[in-house]
Amino acid sequence: MIDLHSHTVFSDGALIVSELARRAEAAGLRAIGITDHGDFALLDHVIPRVVRAAEGLNRYLSVRVIPGIEITHVPPPLIAEAVRAARSLGARLVVVHGETVAEPVAPGTNRAAIEAGCDVLAHPGLLTSEDAALARERGVLLEITGRAGHSLTNGLVARAAQQAGAGMVVDSDTHAPGDLMDLARARTVVLGAGLTEEDFSAMRKNAERIAGLC
Repeated sequence: MIDLHSHTVFSDGALIVSELARRAEAAGLRAIGITDHGDFALLDHVIPRVVRAAEGLNRYLSVRVIPGIEITHVPPPLIAEAVRAARSLGARLVVVHGETVAEPVAPGTNRAAIEAGCDVLAHPGLLTSEDAALARERGVLLEITGRAGHSLTNGLVARAAQQAGAGMVVDSDTHAPGDLMDLARARTVVLGAGLTEEDFSAMRKNAERIAGLC
């Protein structure tokens, strides 16, 4: 299992980076993305510290720690600038907090994130067919999420992605130890969204490519 979406005490998670990485290793994950919530007030504080932690952890753990960020509630006109800034600071994985139905995310966030070329659009909510098609064109992966609330629209996201031919990944959006997903749980989330074993295999390959493990 490769999980591209998790949180630590740098945002609203329960664990420091080292403990989350160790718990991911113990759970049998091959790679985990550390993608704390960030905006322009936090990017230059969080990303370099996660990069530094990942450099050390990756020398000694079997799980690969991928330093990243989840750009969150940034106004849509500023998302492209935030994506560029995150990459310049060393983020190897840029997730954007999509228009989940569980939060008042600004309309237009999904489109702005895709146009900005983020790696993963997290929990995109009521994703439109037009945005799904643009995600396919731009190579942005659409997330099927294991997190309560955000997962309410997994079925809609899955259908839109399939119809458009867009790539998908399955992530836990971990905030606490019990949120970590093993392969069996991830499979359940995918099948529960109306997808197939073949889709699950493709999603795992997408995650491998982003993690640099393919």
